[in-house]
Amino acid sequence: MRDRPDPAPGRPGVVHQVRLFFIALQFFTRLPIPRAVGFQPEWLQQATRYFPLVGWVVAWVTALVYLLAVQFWPQTVAVLLSTAAGIWLTGAFHEDGLADVCDGLGGTASRERALEIMRDSRLGTYGVIGIGLLLATKIASLDAMLPLQLLAALGMAHPLSRWLASCLIWRLRYVRQEGRAKPMAQHMSGASFLLATCFAIVPLAFCLGLGLMAWQRIVAGMLCAVLVTAWLARLFVRRLGGYTGDCLGAVQQLSEAAFYLGALATAPGFMDN
Repeated sequence: MRDRPDPAPGRPGVVHQVRLFFIALQFFTRLPIPRAVGFQPEWLQQATRYFPLVGWVVAWVTALVYLLAVQFWPQTVAVLLSTAAGIWLTGAFHEDGLADVCDGLGGTASRERALEIMRDSRLGTYGVIGIGLLLATKIASLDAMLPLQLLAALGMAHPLSRWLASCLIWRLRYVRQEGRAKPMAQHMSGASFLLATCFAIVPLAFCLGLGLMAWQRIVAGMLCAVLVTAWLARLFVRRLGGYTGDCLGAVQQLSEAAFYLGALATAPGFMDN
């Protein structure tokens, strides 16, 4: 598919990019944005390039909560509070998407029935189990890390997992006729995807350059996250014919957890510590 240039609604370059970041921040978190930012529907489509940058904000907040909490309570409690802060900050937006995907694709429902289940606001058995297991996996994985490794993992996993979700927008077809994510999912140009990629790579390079985590663990975490995303993308295409907004949330959550698991894994002769 040939890339189409992003529309430029007559705004100054830097100012417009700042607007787009704030639009992304408003869409994916609870954080208030300046009223002067304004809104136009086409801005949401362009704002997908800043999805990984929103991950920076979430990572910083969760890391700060952890650093404060661990001064007063054991690490397990600090990890719980950090995770809760991330959920509050994003309004459980991505967790809700994962739950809907678990409910819709957990059984053998047809494409139409699966999409109908995923639209239902009620939470089913598959959704409850999926969310419970996911949170338990993330909390247990982070709790098993050393503090410096934990902070590095948060800083890398949040932007990377959001970049992996944006890969679906870039390559797959949005299958709903309507939905909250539809304006965002119309198209992602190659230039926007490249910028999003840069925002995902910078934290990885930063942690690697400062030696905050062994390169073997970073590579293992990235590999696990990419493999999970590839498997999910294949599942979505096979069962749904493309993706929905809930699918983006599922990719973000599961690839984040996969990064933690990969970074925590120990293989004699490969991992150094």
